[in-house]
Amino acid sequence: MASRLFMRPGLAPAATGVVVVGAALFPKTVLHAEAIEGPGSRKPIYDDFEATTPAPPTKNAPSSGTSELPTKTRSPTPTDRLAVQIGKTRLFLHGHVAAVESKVNEFMDSVLHLEESFTSTIASLAPPPQSGEKLMPGSLYVLVAAMTGSIVSRNRNILLRATVPFAVGISAGWVVLPVTMRNVSDLLWKYEQRFPAVADGHIRTREGIEKAWRMARIHTQQAVNIVDDKVSSGREAVEGWVKKGK
Repeated sequence: MASRLFMRPGLAPAATGVVVVGAALFPKTVLHAEAIEGPGSRKPIYDDFEATTPAPPTKNAPSSGTSELPTKTRSPTPTDRLAVQIGKTRLFLHGHVAAVESKVNEFMDSVLHLEESFTSTIASLAPPPQSGEKLMPGSLYVLVAAMTGSIVSRNRNILLRATVPFAVGISAGWVVLPVTMRNVSDLLWKYEQRFPAVADGHIRTREGIEKAWRMARIHTQQAVNIVDDKVSSGREAVEGWVKKGK
């Protein structure tokens, strides 16, 4: 019934005029009612449309599904394990190849150093040109002298057969090639210094030989002096007898 009354053509303008007059006369009552209801309590006209229409996704904001889903760790595949093993094998082979290469380089360096040391040592034994000493005929003379000592001592005991050629060859070398023998002696002494026992024995032997040589020279000189004195006294005695006979 009430709806029929409001649907009448004559009553609609009158109701509208009453509402406008009431809002103009009592504005506080209307505002108070709006404040009580709140701006968010109003039901929108297009509720159904807004509920069915999805909100457009933002470009910068990440999707809620990706942020909420936990990240799953992927287990290594057989291809990954094979790649790891191949990498370890390559590193192992590279390390061993590098070690072998370094060892070969060290060996070649030592061989080259030994060759250079040998050649420089042999070159240092040669006499200088200003000395006038020649190796070729002098070496032949030393070899002939050693063979002569071997021939002389061939009917003697084994000790003489072993030492006489060596002693004769060394003596001939000091006579024929003094500069070369001095270089050889200095080289042997340098190597002997690496072994203190051998060096001490060499020094003692050399000192003994030099002392014996000095004593032999002293005794020889004394014998020569004694012989000269005896000869001089005998000559004086003979001259005195000759004078007395005259």
